[in-house]
Amino acid sequence: MGLAAAPVAPLSSHQLLVFLLQVAVLLILALAMGRLGMRLGMPAVVGELCAGVVLGPSLLDHLAPDLTGWLLPKQPVQYHLMDAFGQIGVLLLVGLTGIQLDLTLVRRRGLAAAKISLFGLLVPLVLGVACGLTLPGSLFAAGAERGVCVSFLAVAMCVSAIPVIAKTLMDMNLLHRNIGQLTLTAGMIDDAVGWLMLSIVSAMATVGVSTGKVATSIGYLLLVLVAAVLLRAPIGALLRRVVARGEPALTIGVMIAMMLLAAAASHRLGLESIFGGFVCGIVIGSTGAVEASHLAPLRTIVLGFMAPVFFATAGLRMDLTALGRPSVLLAAVVVLVVAIAGKFTGAFAGARLSRLDRWEALALGAGMNARGVVEVVVAMAGLRLGVLSTETYTIIVLVAIVTSLMAPPILRLAMRRVELTAEEDLRERAFTWHEPVRPESPDGVA
Repeated sequence: MGLAAAPVAPLSSHQLLVFLLQVAVLLILALAMGRLGMRLGMPAVVGELCAGVVLGPSLLDHLAPDLTGWLLPKQPVQYHLMDAFGQIGVLLLVGLTGIQLDLTLVRRRGLAAAKISLFGLLVPLVLGVACGLTLPGSLFAAGAERGVCVSFLAVAMCVSAIPVIAKTLMDMNLLHRNIGQLTLTAGMIDDAVGWLMLSIVSAMATVGVSTGKVATSIGYLLLVLVAAVLLRAPIGALLRRVVARGEPALTIGVMIAMMLLAAAASHRLGLESIFGGFVCGIVIGSTGAVEASHLAPLRTIVLGFMAPVFFATAGLRMDLTALGRPSVLLAAVVVLVVAIAGKFTGAFAGARLSRLDRWEALALGAGMNARGVVEVVVAMAGLRLGVLSTETYTIIVLVAIVTSLMAPPILRLAMRRVELTAEEDLRERAFTWHEPVRPESPDGVA
């Protein structure tokens, strides 16, 4: 008879205490700074990102090292707990965004979205390669191949960030607008290609790249899309049966389970889990089984709790103190200018070629320019693989923060000059749920 395996030790009392305090402190500060950002005319996501920067090595680590050493210890288990929590939050955020994507508009403007995405990828990619070749070698990791280093920098400069774009559009109440829907569609294409390019350059940094590996990644990407089309009907039938039971908690639970399973499948294929969650959200929304009233509880939990903690967690890994060195600061300014000019120019040109007017093109350029957390993920991959140095990582993080800060005011300026259409008004009503008004009694008391 074999001996039973020893049970896995649970989290220690101290580890659980620290985790609970981390979530509470990050949530409180993210909500507070998010509201402050809104008071300053910016979406809440900007303040939520900055909450992590304040608590992390950029500021609090220097002002109160003992406090951060206790609350935010540099221990793998604590980092992994927060990372796992944050990943669930971002998956639900992009899934919720996918549910609200208008596929009718996507089909009608798909060619425009493809043009915007193509130019928004190629222009910054080419400029990123040129910029990387001119930077001093000291900014890259010692011993790393120059071509791989430049490739990582170029990929980081050409990606967009669906989570940040989605949260910004939600915060600014632009998700129902045609420009918001088009930005999301182009951003989804950007993300899919961006994760594919990241897998390629990561392979270059480790075991090299081959035609077979690239073909396999593209094949898996197409497999996810084909599976989404084939599973749409059974998913719709299941959701209609669940909704018919009239139990909101069950409906939300089933939708969340679907998103997590899709994210897991995408991750298992070597693709980004966010991509799977987003595609699943699109499938759920396309079935017509889910209405605004069904989404209200999910929106409340995601936007009020999960998403703020995720964005604050992402900010914790940002260390901006390296910019104190003049050489690093100069390189940061150059990379920042090239990154902004490349992405903005590419998306703007694609929009104009798709016959959008200049204000719509300006809004699209601003939305697509928001790099946010995805760029940080690319930078972290380069740092982990020994391709990027800490200085280059910091520069890429700076681009992520600045472009996320730039998007809201430019979007607000441009969208004031884009008229609201009847289609957009109907779309907003379809995904905005209000509490029913209680009728008044004859004596005027509700």
